[in-house]
Amino acid sequence: MKLKICGMKYQENIKSVAAVSPAYLGFIFYDKSPRNFEGEIPKLPDDIKKTGVFVDESVSQIISKIAKYGLKAIQLHGNESPKYCKAIKEAELLLPVIENGKEIRIKPYSFEIIKVFSIKDAFDFDILKPYEGIVDYFLFDTKGKEKGGNGYVFDWSVLNNYNSPTPFILSGGIGLDEVNSIVSFLKKDISELLYAIDVNSKFEIKPGLKNTEDLKKFMNVLNIKN
Repeated sequence: MKLKICGMKYQENIKSVAAVSPAYLGFIFYDKSPRNFEGEIPKLPDDIKKTGVFVDESVSQIISKIAKYGLKAIQLHGNESPKYCKAIKEAELLLPVIENGKEIRIKPYSFEIIKVFSIKDAFDFDILKPYEGIVDYFLFDTKGKEKGGNGYVFDWSVLNNYNSPTPFILSGGIGLDEVNSIVSFLKKDISELLYAIDVNSKFEIKPGLKNTEDLKKFMNVLNIKN
């Protein structure tokens, strides 16, 4: 099980959180979010996947952000259709390979696609079928007023009816208080498809500023490693 930390915003805090070694760091490109990211992303270790979070953004804008920031995962948090996701997946990016100061060849640039679906106390998992084989992971978040970062947990028992072979990411108001619930969830058969835990608001000092010490505690208790 991996850890994804979303909603990064401040340069020094990004560096501090990167030192905790999560598998993913999420940057929100949505101007209605208090965690909307602008500016430059500091250099991160190669094993941390920079993740761009978008809400019903144009394909061209997403491709532009991938190229600008070197994003390795794209999280789609709006009403994106399977056709839209496929268009993102099939977008061909070629990057130069430089050796000794010379461009010797170009190589395809690959990235993962994470499609978000919001849950409260029920969900029709059949709507996921058209996305299978297109997206790499589903992310289940809490349905609320905001597009993520609502700060409370949905009823995880809904996932007992999950009927897709696609691995999923568990999100929505997860903090230190949910550790025991996560341990219990990991004992269920469905946990075999749990790819990662996504955290955000419950580890914040203010929107976009994460408490690094609490993140360390969370990872240590659950024995999460990149």
